[in-house]
Formats: sequence, structure tokens, C-alpha cells
Amino acid sequence: MLVLGNANKPRVRQEAEQLLPFLREHAEVVVFDLYQSQDLSNVQADIALVLGGDGAILRAARQMGYRQTPVLGVNLGKLGFLADLNPKDLCACFPQVLQGEYRVTQHLMFECQVDGPQGSRTFLGLNEIAIQAGPPFNIIDLDLAIDGEAVSRFSGDGLILSTPIGSTAHNLSAGGPILGQELSAFVITPICPHALTSRPVVDSADKTYTISIGRATAGMAVIVDGQEIVPLTVNDRITVRRAPVTFGLVKVPGRSYFQTLRDKLRWGTPPNYQGESYE
Repeated sequence: MLVLGNANKPRVRQEAEQLLPFLREHAEVVVFDLYQSQDLSNVQADIALVLGGDGAILRAARQMGYRQTPVLGVNLGKLGFLADLNPKDLCACFPQVLQGEYRVTQHLMFECQVDGPQGSRTFLGLNEIAIQAGPPFNIIDLDLAIDGEAVSRFSGDGLILSTPIGSTAHNLSAGGPILGQELSAFVITPICPHALTSRPVVDSADKTYTISIGRATAGMAVIVDGQEIVPLTVNDRITVRRAPVTFGLVKVPGRSYFQTLRDKLRWGTPPNYQGESYE
């Protein structure tokens, strides 16, 4: 078992130290790393226990790189959309997990390649890339091509290209659709487009998405999973494609995706009308 998290977040180190004796009593902990200091590319484990919120899970997915271990998330943050359990739930269901009474759902990851005068850099991600304007926050122009075919020019504050896992994050806030988490697709969502006809589009993850910069601002950047910030210039080009690995999420009995949507995002919940009605 891997035990991962972000010790810079409140409660994470304290909860980890309290849980560690219990975990070591029932399983072999091969890595305990709350600072992302260890290379996990050659580490073998059955499950990665990640303590924190969704940000900790995104960091863990990138830390594991091209050797992914299924993640069981323990929510110590605010929303915890990917982390179903709290510490008490973990202790209660851990015997089931040890007996293999869980399933692992597989989810799309992506590679984001940035090519420019400084060379080529590739970043692995799980949620999304967001190309955003920076100071002085003028409109930027982005040209999108899919499998080499010119698709559209987007003018506005930027563009999000999201996986299904990421569709409930920045994409949702920008007006994009919620995708089923196990779909093999990307959603393209403009950020504050300067056109009434610019709308989100869903397309296959088997295609290659290339974004060229028509007009840039001085502080423009591509942001991977809300955590990796890569400055951009007008000479850079961004290519996004399916990664050769998938992200595994451990699901214990009793939790479903739609239940999580209802509980965490209030999706599909009728309005709570109060007081006297007027007709």
C-alpha cells in the first residue's frame, strides 16, 4: 500500500499519523510520502491511499506517472468529489477492502505537450488543461485543430480541454457539461467567449487536439490540473492526446456516481421552497 497526501494542507499530517498504526496492523505500507518527495515509477502496490481533497488525488496521479496504482481517497478537504470516504468510513470498510470487496473504475488521463522556442515539454494530467489570459487580461485568440483539421478560433479569456473526471471541476464552473466519468471523451469549453455562438463541444479521446495562439497576453499560461503552470508565448503550440495509462479509482460498495453528484453538487435536487406561496 502507498500512503500519499499533501502535508501542507490542514489535518493531513495529523490524520495520517493517527491512521498509520491501524494501516500497518492490517497491510504492508511500502511508501509513506506526504511531500511528493519519492519517485513512484518503480514501486509496486495494490492500492494507494490518498489523504486530503481532490487536489491531493490529482497530485498523486501525476506523482505515480506512467505506473498508476488504484487510488482510494480519504476526504480531508472541503468538497472531496473524488474522495468518497472520511477517516471513520475508512476504518469501517478497510476489512472489506483487504478482502477485495471493491471495484476499480478506469478513467482517461491525458498528455499535454507544449512546443515552442524553449523546446518541447510534456505533462501528464487527469482533470484538464486550461489556457488562460494573464495580466493585462486582454482577449486572447486560440486556434483549435482536431486531428489536423482546423475547427475554430476562440476569442475570450481562454479555453478548457477537460476529461470526464475533470468535467465536474473548472469545466462545470465555466458552463460545460457533466460527462459520465468512464467515458472516453474530451470536452472543449471556452472561457467567457466573445461570441454568442461559442459553445462547449464533446469529442472522442482517440483524437489529437492542437491549440495554436493567435493573440497572447504577457501573463498567459497553460495550467494542468489547476497545479502545473506553464507560461506561454504567441510562438507556443499545445497538443493534447490520450495518455498511454489510465487512472484507477477504488470504489467501495454503497457509493455511486449519481449519489456523489447529488450529495456533493446538489445535482438534480429540487429547489427547497420555503414560506408562503403567492399566486
